[in-house]
Amino acid sequence: MAEDKTTVFFDGSCPMCRSEIAVYQRMRGADGVAFVDVSTCPAGQIAPDLTQKDAMARFHVRTGDGRLMSGAAAFATLWQALPGLRLAGRVAGLPGIRHGLEVAYRGFLPLRPWMQRRFRQRAGQ
Repeated sequence: MAEDKTTVFFDGSCPMCRSEIAVYQRMRGADGVAFVDVSTCPAGQIAPDLTQKDAMARFHVRTGDGRLMSGAAAFATLWQALPGLRLAGRVAGLPGIRHGLEVAYRGFLPLRPWMQRRFRQRAGQ
């Protein structure tokens, strides 16, 4: 991980996640973001305060100053790091908005395995 860079921890074994991350990686400013596929990391600790199990279960982003964010806060942090999404990131980071997005994200998590299967089926994997 590079210091002062926003670092995104994502599940590269998830075709849906890979597809979304690929969009971010093509955006202007993505060279200032480090992307870590936690599915290819050895089991155990990904970072001092992040296990592979936790990183695979929920989206995490580390800020340039070292704070670890997860869920909706992590998405807001990533979006703020990308010039084309900076305004969306600021709005998503507002307390009431962030809370609503977190509730929606937690509602999505139980559906994620089913959505992954459907995504794989459509992709012919």
